Amino acid sequence: MTSSPKKEGHVFGDGVLSLAARVESLLFVADGPASVTRLAEALEATPGQIERALADLEAAYAGRGLRLQRAGNRVQLITAPEAASCVERFLGLEVRTRLSRAALETLAIIAYRHPITRPEIEAIRGVSSDSVLRTLLSVGLIEEVGRAPTVGRPILYSTTFEFLQHFGLHSLDELPSLGSVPVGEEV
Repeated sequence: MTSSPKKEGHVFGDGVLSLAARVESLLFVADGPASVTRLAEALEATPGQIERALADLEAAYAGRGLRLQRAGNRVQLITAPEAASCVERFLGLEVRTRLSRAALETLAIIAYRHPITRPEIEAIRGVSSDSVLRTLLSVGLIEEVGRAPTVGRPILYSTTFEFLQHFGLHSLDELPSLGSVPVGEEV
């Protein structure tokens, strides 16, 4: 009668890595966000099993230098936002450019109303947003995600993983509710 292999941490007694450890390996080598579906296919697992492995990893990273960042069905391995200054200094990166009030206002609109078109943004802001959108696109905080099915088929904009990283968020779900932001204060 054979006994089941003993598990020590993320490695089983027979030298096989746990699913969480294999997911971690794939996220480490991925050049960007990976979908849960793609991870499941690569590891011959179900999306539910991948979600459980991601939950295990998220718990293991609590209080550590790495985090999982999610946007919908996509996930990536990132450094902890609290370590940003150390990482930037180590890599010799320039200090991040400060965003103008107009850029922050536009980002907030896109984050809360995504996907959204330029005319919709301008209707909310009451001013032209062309240059602000170009700036936000060039620094990678927003991206074009398609076209609206309306007359003229305007471009739809949404935030990026870089947006989440810039503001130290794991997902857009961490944004404060609109009712919790006092009028006149920046989001």
